[in-house]
Amino acid sequence: MEHPLSLFRYCPKCGSPRFGEHNFKSKRCADCGFTYYFNSSAATVALIFNDRGELLVCRRAKDPAKGTLDLPGGFIDMYETGEEGVAREVKEETGLVVTRAEYVFSLPNRYLYSGFLVHTLDLFYRCSVADTLHYAAMDDVADAFFMPLSRLCPEDFGLESIRQGVARLLANENEKRL
Repeated sequence: MEHPLSLFRYCPKCGSPRFGEHNFKSKRCADCGFTYYFNSSAATVALIFNDRGELLVCRRAKDPAKGTLDLPGGFIDMYETGEEGVAREVKEETGLVVTRAEYVFSLPNRYLYSGFLVHTLDLFYRCSVADTLHYAAMDDVADAFFMPLSRLCPEDFGLESIRQGVARLLANENEKRL
């Protein structure tokens, strides 16, 4: 398996080309001693339900997985909390204003961005919004709509962590009914 930092050939501290694999999670510069660890990037996923218990689902407008189903969310910016990040992403992608974000679970994921495989830790939040009637597909979302849980099929979602998250959501909802 190729090292996750194989695209990084030069030390980011001193510019030396003697920047090699230290272990599977890091590269180390033989000249200045700088060690860079490859860690997951934090990302958010919003679980938003309307009054009928339907889940807000989006269709991806861009690769990776263009045209497949998705849930609102995205990368957390520097200096943001997870709750701030999910609220910002929901606003950017749907125009909805998050009034409450409650952490539910997390899943690892891999996301191809600009030819680089980014490892992420996707934080799933159950979000309350000010108004579920006025939303729009914006930013990198081609379409947004509420879908009954009975019509959700994890295989229709293009990103692995979202598929797993939808499957977990459906399993939890089925347990509640028993």
